Amino acid sequence: MKFTVLYEDNHVLAVSKPTGLATMGTSSGTATLVTLAKDYIKTRYGKPGNVYLGVVSRLDSLATGVVILARTSKAAARLAEQFRTGSVRKRYLVVLERRPAAACADCRDWVDKDESAHRMRCVPPGTPGAKEATLRYRVLEQLRNGAALVEVELESGRKHQIRLQFSERGCPVFGDRKYGARHVWAGGIALHSWQLECEHPVRRTRLSLQALPPRSWQEFQLATHLDAVGDW
Repeated sequence: MKFTVLYEDNHVLAVSKPTGLATMGTSSGTATLVTLAKDYIKTRYGKPGNVYLGVVSRLDSLATGVVILARTSKAAARLAEQFRTGSVRKRYLVVLERRPAAACADCRDWVDKDESAHRMRCVPPGTPGAKEATLRYRVLEQLRNGAALVEVELESGRKHQIRLQFSERGCPVFGDRKYGARHVWAGGIALHSWQLECEHPVRRTRLSLQALPPRSWQEFQLATHLDAVGDW
């Protein structure tokens, strides 16, 4: 098993995804988080035949951290609605190659797919097909060589959103060559889904999930005690 289970019951499976593992749907037919998670469910519970897992949140293959999967169609629909309406709280940790100009700020852009380059791009407001992307961030720590540890609260959920919005501001994610980073990093890209909070789809209680960054982040020699970081 290439992931760590954070929470599981009859309705939900939440895991911490490692770098280099796509959430789902690779064209090469290689293993994905979903196929591995289905194998885990089949083995753990002795389930014959196909196992249902609904994907309600995704991470880029080179990113790490919390991903929540639904074990029933009812749970999938209810969780998907929470993501759609923005009631899920999503907090990320990211190491940027360059410290942002402001220690704390909101970022708002319009984004669209650049199909030819297989990436996202920022476009003028009102561009046909474009969607609004919003996040807020605060710098937690200045790192060596001008880099910075930043906490991000994602308010929308666009593809490559964090990577694109910081790249547009001259602060690419460490290791993210697609969006302008200078460094290649064995850990993938320094983007980690740190905390996710939502309502349990059946019990209606608050479900709080957290995954600390992987061992590869030790390279950054963080002084910040992440368990002590409070709300904004």
